[in-house]
Amino acid sequence: MKKVYVSLLAIAAALTPLAADAWQPAGDHIATPWAADVNPEKPWDVYPRPIMERNAWENLNGLWQYAIVPQAEAQPAQWQGEILVPYAVESSLSGVGKRVKKDEALWYNRTFTVPAAWKGKDVMLNFDAVDWACDVWVNDVKVGSHKGGYTPFSLNVTPALNAKGQNTLTVRVTDPTDAGYQPRGKQVNNPEGIWYTPVTGIWQTVWLEPVSPANHIASLKTVPDIDTHKLTVDVTPAVADPTLVAEVKVSENGKTVATGKSLAGQPIEVAMPADAKLWSPDAPNLYDLDITLYAAGKPVDKVKSYTAMRKYSTARDKNGIVRLQLNNKDVFHFGPLDQGWWPDGLYTAPTYEAMIYDVDKTKDWGFNMIRKHVKVEPPTWYTYCDKKGILVWQDMPSGDRGPEWQMHNYFNGTERKRSAESEANFRREWKEIMDALYNYPCVAVWVPFNEAWGHFKGPEIAEWTKAYDPSRLVNPASGGNHYHVGDMLDIHKYPGPEMMLFDGERANVLGEYGGIGLVVKDHIWSPKRNWGYTQFNTPKEVTDQYVEYIDTLLKLVPAGYTGAVYTQTTDVENEVNGLMTYDRKVIKVEEDRLRKANEALCNSLNK
Repeated sequence: MKKVYVSLLAIAAALTPLAADAWQPAGDHIATPWAADVNPEKPWDVYPRPIMERNAWENLNGLWQYAIVPQAEAQPAQWQGEILVPYAVESSLSGVGKRVKKDEALWYNRTFTVPAAWKGKDVMLNFDAVDWACDVWVNDVKVGSHKGGYTPFSLNVTPALNAKGQNTLTVRVTDPTDAGYQPRGKQVNNPEGIWYTPVTGIWQTVWLEPVSPANHIASLKTVPDIDTHKLTVDVTPAVADPTLVAEVKVSENGKTVATGKSLAGQPIEVAMPADAKLWSPDAPNLYDLDITLYAAGKPVDKVKSYTAMRKYSTARDKNGIVRLQLNNKDVFHFGPLDQGWWPDGLYTAPTYEAMIYDVDKTKDWGFNMIRKHVKVEPPTWYTYCDKKGILVWQDMPSGDRGPEWQMHNYFNGTERKRSAESEANFRREWKEIMDALYNYPCVAVWVPFNEAWGHFKGPEIAEWTKAYDPSRLVNPASGGNHYHVGDMLDIHKYPGPEMMLFDGERANVLGEYGGIGLVVKDHIWSPKRNWGYTQFNTPKEVTDQYVEYIDTLLKLVPAGYTGAVYTQTTDVENEVNGLMTYDRKVIKVEEDRLRKANEALCNSLNK
């Protein structure tokens, strides 16, 4: 069987010219200003994993061959053209703009050469995100598989590499979107209203890095404790070996401030200075980490990382109301619902500069938080939030089907009973997401469910999430199907803020409100299918209503609200309720008034 596979791929490669027509975006939808900056030879050419950085890497983004064929076919008979990685096949920037049906498979193919300087090293092949299930071959040797559209995975491909010259990389992807149970966020096969275009295939960076063949650092876990002035670092080697030693050096502006060592597999407890600087939106102080793995006294691997001293908790104020706290001080979390969609790249921003633009605007507008709504971003996004000082509420991307939705009471209905396969997949993917994002200081809140989307075993999942990561707050169900679990009660109320239910034992937050709509001609996805929760005609009218909602929220803070989320950062497809248009070319509010109102709310609990 393997011989047939190799033979057909060879024939396909021979039939397909390597020099394809020049890449250009597909379709006729609106585009962002950064679409013109996309380099088809090497898009997204920025180091992809700054939370665990090595010196050498090779970007495999660029033009690959692709084919969409029935799943029953073992492999494509021929390639159908070129696709620009890392943009999903449905996107304009992929250069393809085609849908993949639930019974079809999307295939990718390209060649690569291992740099000569990596001789004697093992080679790791890294995928930052592929939606949803994929199989990977190098030189027709299967090197691994992965299920999960939102998390990175790495494969040691060294045994499959050719001794010299080019190597062939082949990837097969399947994705049923809403025909399946898997986490998918807002992707549906028939987009309408608040549901958007599917995203299939590679949608984040693909890259190579060399590591020591003896052993290397597979993962890190950093746990700050500001109350005891301690930083705990877990260094996990790729291969368990009790003789290995791991060392951590903590520095600030190039000056070492703390160190620690342990046998690999044992936590390294680092005593931080008593006056260590804390991280907050007002002062996003970060410490650099240099981590070295030793075998027999000799270094076999080194990575750079960073961390922050900060603490997320809740506590009662002088009036007995439970408040969200950062570093043992009350803080009002306030930010936009940020869905991270793009008219040209869908899940993938056209460029790094485009991605950080949204974060910069959020910060400039006076928000101190972003709710990342049913999507996970590339690692570089979280690092940028760390640097800018943005609190992040991280949603689990929703999937499967849900029970009835009860918004403004404690749930008294019948919960959704998922299949054993669906439940196991949810737990696995949610754990992978928490693992992938654990080390980012900005991540303040885990949100396992939104409204009733895929909601099941609410109390159990909330308690399991909190037990897995007690260092963060858990918002058990944003907007509905509430239980007396987790760290907060989260109400959704459109368009204007109200307190529909109050919990005296937990923090109370308004997880969604607003949705003020404004249609901007020539900057909309679909001219005939636009909607918002309210509709206005000018930026002044939008801002007037926005400020009125803030004034209402300020009156509700003494009553118990300690956080809020405004819908939303940008328009998305048929939704026109963003602070910016979908193409980011028009700001739909009066920014100075917006900033002043936001700062007043963010500072409403300052003592």
